[in-house]
Amino acid sequence: MKIGIILGSIREGRNGEAVAKWTLDFAQKRQDGVEYELVDLKDYDLPLLGLAPTDAQAASIKAWSEKMASFDGYIIVTAEYNRAVPGALKNALDYLQPELHNKSVGFVAYGGLGGLAAIQSLRLTLAEQELADVRTMVTFSLMTDFENMSVFKPHAYHEGNATKMMDQVTSWAKALKTIR
Repeated sequence: MKIGIILGSIREGRNGEAVAKWTLDFAQKRQDGVEYELVDLKDYDLPLLGLAPTDAQAASIKAWSEKMASFDGYIIVTAEYNRAVPGALKNALDYLQPELHNKSVGFVAYGGLGGLAAIQSLRLTLAEQELADVRTMVTFSLMTDFENMSVFKPHAYHEGNATKMMDQVTSWAKALKTIR
C-alpha cells in the first residue's frame, strides 16, 4: 500500500514544507505497513492547462501523471489562499483523471481559518475525479500553530485527528484497491 503526501503550495517561503514534513514524519512513525512518500508539486514544471507545453514541460506532465498513478491513496497538504486552494495545485489536479479513480484522499490544511475553505474546494474537485475523501481532516491555524505565522509549532492535539484521518485513508485505500 502506497500513500502519496502531496505538498500543494509552490510559493516561495511557503509554510507548507514544514507542514508536509510533519505529516510525513507522523505517518512514518505509525509503522502501519504502509509506504508514505512526499511529493512536492514544486518539483514538477506544469504549464497552465490548455497552454502548449515545452518538451521539458511535457516530460513533467508525464512524470506527474505516472507518480500520481503509482499511489493507492493520497494526503493532500494544502494552503488556503484567498479562501481557496492554491492555483498551482488546482492546475496540477486538472492534469489528472484516470490516475485518481477509485482511490482515497485525506486533507491536511493550514491558513487563517485552518484551511477549511481550501478543503471544501478540493472535496468538490476531487469528487469529480472519482476520489473518495475521508471525513476527518487536520487543520492548522496560522494564528495558533505557527509562531509569527511562519514557524510551524503544531499543538499536540492535532495528532488525534491525524491518526484518525490516516486510518481512514489507508482503510479506504485498501477497500478501493479491490475494485480497481
